[in-house]
This record gives sequence, structure tokens and C-alpha cells, in this order.
Amino acid sequence: MKIPAAGQLLRIFIGEQDRWKGKPLYEEIVLLARKNNMAGATAIKGFMGFGCKSHMHTAKLLRLSEDLPVIIEIVDSEDKINQFLPLLDIMVPEGLITLEKANIVMYRGAKEQ
Repeated sequence: MKIPAAGQLLRIFIGEQDRWKGKPLYEEIVLLARKNNMAGATAIKGFMGFGCKSHMHTAKLLRLSEDLPVIIEIVDSEDKINQFLPLLDIMVPEGLITLEKANIVMYRGAKEQ
């Protein structure tokens, strides 16, 4: 897959407990990105953070079941990211979504042997 050097980075900030049709929202977003042939997607679990309601989410030893922050990063061309955004509008009722320009230096997989 070839991506232009000028791509976009899409970041989605949600909570670990957020759901889509009974399944973890972060998981469903990554699977949807794959289904839509996005260049790549990664879900990253945070250990501390807060959002618009200023409710602190933390992974303290005695609070392991806390709703920890999750960031999903998706990189692709601007066109593909823009086509993906309406799907997120439906799936993400609460959270933060940001876009940044990304200078893609390298995107390649190992050659199969």
C-alpha cells in the first residue's frame, strides 16, 4: 500500500469502558479501520488522564477496575481519514477526536519469504 508523504494522523480519546454494540469501543474502531483498509491503527491504554468533565481516571493499585483512558491513532491519507470520520461520528458519543498533519517518512512491511 502506498501512502502519500503528506498524510494525516487521527487521534480518538475515549474511555476503556466505552462500548459499541456491547463490545469495547476501542476494539471496534480498530477493527473498522482495518475493514476500511486504513494504513494502520493502534489502541493505546493510558494510566492516568481526564477529559471534559475533569473526572480523573487513574490506574492506582487499589483501583485496577477504573475506566482508564484509551487513545486510538490511525494514520492514512487525508482523503481516507475524511471518509472515516462520519463512521466515528456515529460510534463515539463522548470523547475527543483530533487531526494532525503527518509527514510519513516510511511505510512498508517486511517482505514475505
